[in-house]
Amino acid sequence: MSTGASRLADIERASEGGSRYRLRDLFTPLDTLLVSGGDPRLTLDPSDRVNAYGCAASPEPEIWNFASSTASVISQAAYDRAALAREELMHRCLFDEVEVAFDARCEGMREELRGHLQLSPRVDIVFSPSGTDSQLHALFLARAVLGAPPVTIVVGADQTGSGTAHTAGGRHFSTMTASGLGVRKDGAVAGLAGDSIAVPLLDAVSDIAMRADADAAVMRAIEDSLAQGRCVLLQIMDSSKLGWRAPSAACLDEIARRWPRKVQVVVDACQARLGRRRLRSYLDRGYLVLMTGSKFFGGPAFSGALLVPKGLSRSIDRIGAIAPGIFDYAGRCDWPMAWTALRSRFERRPNFGQWLRWEAALAEIGSYYAVPGAFRARALAELASGIDRMIALSPALRPVPNPSEKAGVDDEEFARGTIFPFTLLRDGEPVSIAETSAVHRALARDMSNDIDGSAADRQVAAQRCLVGQPVRLERTDGKVQGLLRLCVGARLVTEAWSADAAQAQRNLQAMLDRIAHAVAKIELLLDRAATAPGKSVLET
Repeated sequence: MSTGASRLADIERASEGGSRYRLRDLFTPLDTLLVSGGDPRLTLDPSDRVNAYGCAASPEPEIWNFASSTASVISQAAYDRAALAREELMHRCLFDEVEVAFDARCEGMREELRGHLQLSPRVDIVFSPSGTDSQLHALFLARAVLGAPPVTIVVGADQTGSGTAHTAGGRHFSTMTASGLGVRKDGAVAGLAGDSIAVPLLDAVSDIAMRADADAAVMRAIEDSLAQGRCVLLQIMDSSKLGWRAPSAACLDEIARRWPRKVQVVVDACQARLGRRRLRSYLDRGYLVLMTGSKFFGGPAFSGALLVPKGLSRSIDRIGAIAPGIFDYAGRCDWPMAWTALRSRFERRPNFGQWLRWEAALAEIGSYYAVPGAFRARALAELASGIDRMIALSPALRPVPNPSEKAGVDDEEFARGTIFPFTLLRDGEPVSIAETSAVHRALARDMSNDIDGSAADRQVAAQRCLVGQPVRLERTDGKVQGLLRLCVGARLVTEAWSADAAQAQRNLQAMLDRIAHAVAKIELLLDRAATAPGKSVLET
């Protein structure tokens, strides 16, 4: 059997003749590769080896994951697929140049993703390191479609990723791009910088709720922009950090009727909490769609994609002058092979980390859609009902309603919400945003040594749980609300599924028991923080 060194030599000899990439990086540990090729959000803390979301690069089955609104720990099945994909690429490169083999695999992933989502073969897919990078891709393509720099109107600007405030205006969202280029955060991306308008969804004066005039606010923003002779890129929300969707379908119909070809819509579906029927309806209407494999589907953070409807591809591949800044945010393999003219202008720059994260995400997506649709719908509905009851019965949690939770013909299994936000209470009053963040951190740690109490209490405190990162909502009345989120992701459904109906029901109950345990730990942490003399348990 050949050694790793001899295999590497074979591969490099096979790659001679101009290839810049010898696959040396693929012989580094898989954990290292999975967090490469992205921005600093992927960086692992040197002490505990987790990223900013509390997730390690390798499987940790002992952690209970209810954090799919932000990020999930990679599953063993997804990790194994990434490892196998790496081995298969190494083998292919014995016969083809690295870039040729890599490009073919990326095209294969496009076909696989279209199959899972039941999309037309004419829907094109642009891969990226994150949903935030995909927003810059959408802006770049919208300029080509509209023929002029657009004003970007962001619906739900207060409930989307923090980078959107920068990307909407064509600005750098971090201090380093996925290609490794150091940049100034909020500095202009050359050739892409422009104006943006934020349309928040939070009602500024009532308790946490969606503003009643969201549709009207969107229409006003469009009217004002068009009156100035500007074209519009309208980024709509489906769904937000709190599970909200806006504007309404009626509003979108009115926009299409009044301003055809003047408003390009891009759907922020990065949470991937929508049925395949509604996803297809967006694309059929000519909308661009942002999505990721790392939110609802539970793939490792980050894996972004931009879905491009069939009617736009022809104009995109005839783009003339290219905004030079986009070269820092894409390589040739990110674009579909059918876009030959556009691709030829980009550097051959395989992003192995981005590719492996998508391989892992596709394992999760495929597993989810392999579960019968009837069970997917029943499992999500039962989990939703159970979580609603737990939050309502807890004296320490106050639920935040989801105004978008209305059954529709295109909602399929997502007729009920899958993100359950809540405020933390003590004596009936919300705790501070700092204490909310402290609870979030403590949930992810074994706190049994920090709790004085019964063996049962220590058992509750010991279990590590990931829930959605705190959402900071700043209101115009000066109040700041901090929310946590329990999230139902695809992996809960796939792990519960069994062809034996009785076993499947037991599995669902086991999932609900785990969620109840997480709620009990929250209550215990808040109680001990209030009663502990001196240093709070949440300050350890």
